[in-house]
Amino acid sequence: MTLLNMNTTKIDLRCCDNMELLRDLPDGSVDLIYCDILYGTGRNFGDYQDLKPIRSDIESHYLPRLSEMRRVLKDTGSIYLQMDCKVNHWIRLLLDDIFGYDRFLNDLIWCYNTGGQSKKWFSKKHDNILWYSKGEKYTFNSNEISEKRGLTKRNNLKKIIENGETFFVCKANGKEYRYSENDNILLNDWWLDIAQMQQHHPERTGYSTQKPKALIERIVKASSNEGDLVADFYAGSFTTAEVCKDLNRNFIGCDINPRAVEIGKARIAKITKQGRLF
Repeated sequence: MTLLNMNTTKIDLRCCDNMELLRDLPDGSVDLIYCDILYGTGRNFGDYQDLKPIRSDIESHYLPRLSEMRRVLKDTGSIYLQMDCKVNHWIRLLLDDIFGYDRFLNDLIWCYNTGGQSKKWFSKKHDNILWYSKGEKYTFNSNEISEKRGLTKRNNLKKIIENGETFFVCKANGKEYRYSENDNILLNDWWLDIAQMQQHHPERTGYSTQKPKALIERIVKASSNEGDLVADFYAGSFTTAEVCKDLNRNFIGCDINPRAVEIGKARIAKITKQGRLF
């Protein structure tokens, strides 16, 4: 275990099987879980061996883990699981069974345009991020992930200025609707604005399936508050840990690969500069 304690923020990185860490956590102790899970490709990515796309294997791996994840979540907590089309349908069924169909909130689509192009089918250029809550009440900071209306292009809307304030006006069903440029616009459930990282991107650590910080930042801002505990049980290059340190969230997470944990320790040590690892 590597624990960093900087002021009031704690970052706990562990090298272990995620079931070991999950069983070590008390009931209702985590505010948010984000995991970029195994995608069921059957491939060896160098840093890890992915599961095969066999339903029985997928279910036997995830069923006990998802049950434990629900246990450790607070009643107001949320879980976000990222994957692609190979297993998202099976995972959705497991989440419905464990968390309840009514606790499904979003199937978020992260779109990107990197990698090769196929000539056999439409190019598969998106990931699914399934979001479930544990209870009816959950954290969702819409203002943290919204854009000001005035910063976006308004198609077919008339722009007027009254008393120094700018409005966009449209008419529908005989009624006039006004929107201030200072209003917030909440994001849709498909995200086009966060690019996949190129090979020479400055965030790159050398971990094969690393995700951009901006993607995880959006989720952490949306579904947690400063001082909350965020967990990642498939931590990989520990991007979630770095994001939590940036945003003043506590973090606990693990990866079974010692190299992944060393990458995570280096990232946290780099951004803190002070404090100590022990």
